[in-house]
Amino acid sequence: MFRPTTTLALAALLLPAVASAQGRCGGDRAGTPACDTSAIKAPFASTGWKTIGLDHFSIQATDYKKEAAYYMALMSWTLRSDDGTQAVLDAGTVGQVIIRGGFVAPPAPPRPAGDSAAGRGSGGAGGAGRAGGGGARAPRKTVWDGFYWAIAPWDAKKVEAELAKRGLSPVAQNDGASQCFVVKDPDGFPVGVCNDVRFKAHKKAATVASTVPAPFESTGWKTTWLDHISFQATNYKESAAFYQNLIGWKPTGDEGSQNEVEIGDDVGNIIIRGGNPLAPNYAPPSPRRAQMDHVSFGIAGFEPDAVKGELTKRGLNAREDTGGRGDIHDPKVNYKSYHTTTPDGYDLQISNANKGTRTVR
Repeated sequence: MFRPTTTLALAALLLPAVASAQGRCGGDRAGTPACDTSAIKAPFASTGWKTIGLDHFSIQATDYKKEAAYYMALMSWTLRSDDGTQAVLDAGTVGQVIIRGGFVAPPAPPRPAGDSAAGRGSGGAGGAGRAGGGGARAPRKTVWDGFYWAIAPWDAKKVEAELAKRGLSPVAQNDGASQCFVVKDPDGFPVGVCNDVRFKAHKKAATVASTVPAPFESTGWKTTWLDHISFQATNYKESAAFYQNLIGWKPTGDEGSQNEVEIGDDVGNIIIRGGNPLAPNYAPPSPRRAQMDHVSFGIAGFEPDAVKGELTKRGLNAREDTGGRGDIHDPKVNYKSYHTTTPDGYDLQISNANKGTRTVR
């Protein structure tokens, strides 16, 4: 599998925190030159492919066994393999995650005053467990440093040729019958396009026992949906257009600082945020960088008080997030979720989302 360079992993952690999943272009800023929602030219012709599922997320952590044990106990993810350097987990019915060890975190940058590092809405947080204010940000000792997607139609030779034709320099990464080609997005973020072998394999029960004691009693929750990925890019318009034309993702609305994009019919959304290239003072940083700020998973039978109670009982933080739509107990509020923090400091979001309630728009 792809093992990103230490430089890429460190660069991702040094990106500034995202201010709000609601975007920066609401209210009086809407329609201003800094929030231009005009389309830009596509980076290349559409491949015609569509994303049919998650092959896997690639994660590097300081202590991969501890991180894996947390997901197994909290989210009921199951262990498929552990070779002493990485663990392969089935994330419910969503797909797989591969957690590698050996990550060395850089010094934590200071948190700017007023930076709430919010998640999907005003209640979330993209940092490592603080809800805002000044001072130093708690160190994050893990990074989600790549995503791999099962696409259709699949023909390895044709897929490789189409990627090469678009100047994407595909690198083959095969594991038995599982076939993938890895390319880089405009910011150098690793993207895998794969056949459906690994995606289908996760539906068969994984029975490997963990050698690490569970950090707490299992919740028994069932992970059933990839709700959304919070993705910070240098140029959100370019990144949205890249994924749209590469693997068929569907932008649902340019807000001026972000676009919420549907990944696939049977997969959730990705909120692509970042700089607006049409803004008068746009100046992309050098080098360019991208990162997954947080990932949200939908669980079956989500009930706000019960979910918060289970998190609290295990000594875990629970930060309410309704996408800025109101109180989590209000029956009129469709989107309900909590953010919590993994042992290595990653922001995990747990929501009521499913295929029928895939967006809060």
